Amino acid sequence: MNLFNIALMAMLLVLGACKSSKSLEKSEPSKPVTTADTQNFLQKVSDNNVQSVKFITSKIKFQVQVGAQDLTLTGNLKMKRDDVIRLQLMAFGFVEAGRLEFTKDYVLIMDRINKQYLKVPYNQLDFLRTSGLNFYSLQALFWNELFQPGKMRLTDEAMNEYETSVGDGDVVISLEHDKMSYKWLAGSSKAEIKMANILYKDKLRGNTQLNWDYNNFKPLGSKQFPTDNAITFTTSSGKEIKLNMKLNYIGNESDWETRTEVSGKYKQVKVDDILRRFMAL
Repeated sequence: MNLFNIALMAMLLVLGACKSSKSLEKSEPSKPVTTADTQNFLQKVSDNNVQSVKFITSKIKFQVQVGAQDLTLTGNLKMKRDDVIRLQLMAFGFVEAGRLEFTKDYVLIMDRINKQYLKVPYNQLDFLRTSGLNFYSLQALFWNELFQPGKMRLTDEAMNEYETSVGDGDVVISLEHDKMSYKWLAGSSKAEIKMANILYKDKLRGNTQLNWDYNNFKPLGSKQFPTDNAITFTTSSGKEIKLNMKLNYIGNESDWETRTEVSGKYKQVKVDDILRRFMAL
């Protein structure tokens, strides 16, 4: 499978959605929580954020599954809070084959093997535009945090819009807006986010969802941070992709350039070209 397509799938997994929210729906309790308890619990979840950490870096292992195809790659994850998220995919363990870079202004995908790239603002990617997701929403998913769609920060006022229900030792945090449904599953004792689910409901074209599971929490400063991420994506047509991303360690290296300069030797491609390649997989 072309490494450019692997990079594409990883990007779509981050930007997209999936239909495997069943595990969340099955465990969703029916007992609502009072407003005061909701605010107290949401504050506990917010307090688990690693706000004091500016950089997170790690060697990572990817496993990508598309239908019967199963591929494992290594790579690097580099993040700077409120600035950039970068994923580098490696071939043979030492040659960079693809790069995905999310900044506050654009998404960049580079296919270093075929010397091609895509660089677009968020409003040119359909799911992000319709779902209200922006860089800060994506950052929250990578950093294991709650978020308010379209906003930079989760404010005390915004917390009033969330609902919670409790049961089986977990709390489901819910937010509904037009065709969008956002849910998080958090442990009732430690208030750590175990799962995030984003659903875009379209009666004509079909639903699109993102399911992101967090596991194997390890110390990061005075907090805990997940090192295993299981992401499942399904298009409205039913094509499903799974991505497992494991962090080998949690570092805070800061000596790296936060923006990628694209060489003039690279050819720019369009979003439609990307989607055609994806649907051909």
